[in-house]
Amino acid sequence: MKKILATVLLLSSFAASAAPQNLPETVQDALKRAGIPLSSVGIWVQEQNAAAPLLNINGTRAMNPASTMKLLTTTSALDSLTPAYRWKTEAYLDGKLDNGILQGNLVFKGYGDPKLTIEQFWLWLLELRQRGLREIRGDVVLDTTYFAPLTHDPAEFDNDPTRAYNVGPNALLLNFNALHLRLIPNGATTTALLEPQLAGYTLQNRVRTSSKLGCHPNDAYSAHLEGRVMVLQGEIAAECGEVEDYFSLLPHEQYFFAAFAALWQELGGSVQGKVRSGTAPLNVSPYATHTSTPVAEVIRDINKFSNNIMARQLFLTLSGQEGVAASPQRSAVVVQQWLAKQGLIFPELVLENGAGLSRRERITPEHLAQVLQYAATTPYSAELQASLPILGIDGTVKKRFKNCALTGHAHLKTGTLDGVKSIAGYVDAHSGKHWLMVFIINHPRAAQGQAAQDALLAWLEKND
Repeated sequence: MKKILATVLLLSSFAASAAPQNLPETVQDALKRAGIPLSSVGIWVQEQNAAAPLLNINGTRAMNPASTMKLLTTTSALDSLTPAYRWKTEAYLDGKLDNGILQGNLVFKGYGDPKLTIEQFWLWLLELRQRGLREIRGDVVLDTTYFAPLTHDPAEFDNDPTRAYNVGPNALLLNFNALHLRLIPNGATTTALLEPQLAGYTLQNRVRTSSKLGCHPNDAYSAHLEGRVMVLQGEIAAECGEVEDYFSLLPHEQYFFAAFAALWQELGGSVQGKVRSGTAPLNVSPYATHTSTPVAEVIRDINKFSNNIMARQLFLTLSGQEGVAASPQRSAVVVQQWLAKQGLIFPELVLENGAGLSRRERITPEHLAQVLQYAATTPYSAELQASLPILGIDGTVKKRFKNCALTGHAHLKTGTLDGVKSIAGYVDAHSGKHWLMVFIINHPRAAQGQAAQDALLAWLEKND
């Protein structure tokens, strides 16, 4: 027995020492040029139906995967919820409705819809008007109890609390709690368009057009709130034309009410009260219910555009059920239970929010590849693959490998944080082989690692 164990250890040692030599020279050279040592890299490459990897560089090391963690969240959601799962949002009348006038409160109860956009909300409010509601003489009450109370600091991750990717989850998330900004050069000044309209808030535009700036410089303009004034300040480059961006300036409750009040007034309605938190009335049927787009469509936005808040909403939904509020801790347990049911044991796995926008989340390259391998065997494999960015075509890999042999032949999820650069997914080689690949870099110079990841993709496409 001791001889067998010694032999296994010897072979393992040989495999570990030989692994860097198996790595294509183009990848090694690109890593050297970027100043990234192999010790900071995790790679796992395997044929889709193979039992062993072709490449394994630190494949069993727990690493920060950044947004490639969304692969686990969306795969488990497809399997657990099914592609047809839809979220609901309910409206209740807490009072008497007579001749269009509600003597009481209008209550909205959310169940975590990740994509209740302002357009969908407008159509739903139009339905409320058509049902006969016109005037609300009480308050607008928001019931968010489907999610457990969450402490969220939008500045905690990168000290940039107005960025849309730092929005925290909410059971009544409306329009990603974001404002769409469009800046249009107009001589030395700019024209600013901000959507949606928010009742009770005004816009003050101090952004100027500069002939000295290069295109899209970092932090050249910003947005902040001064009381009930949304202030834009800074500069944009004249040569670059119109600029689009997204900001989040208001807490969920205030944003919801301001957007609601603006739309409600536009639809000919009125509201006399204020907004407050509360719960839906017991033993009363909803006045109206909005139904979301299905999971299969939601995960396309999550993966193709790496939408963090949608991923967080989906992650929480995994542990949501009547009577037990959803929480990140409960969802992490649910994912581990789901993995175990598939025979996948990931003891190193750390899930904080399921989106990868985290300094704490961890998974090994081998286990992320196992998620991809499992996903390819499920009845919903086409839905997952269709949700991934197509190399050189769309999403976060739209600008990579355009107009070449590999264009359109890989579906890949990317991830980027300070010190993290990752890519994972499916690659179809010209030989007909179907590859799973995971390439994670955890290093201060990770941002310079894209050339190495591209070199591996190019090598896989030609590998026989």
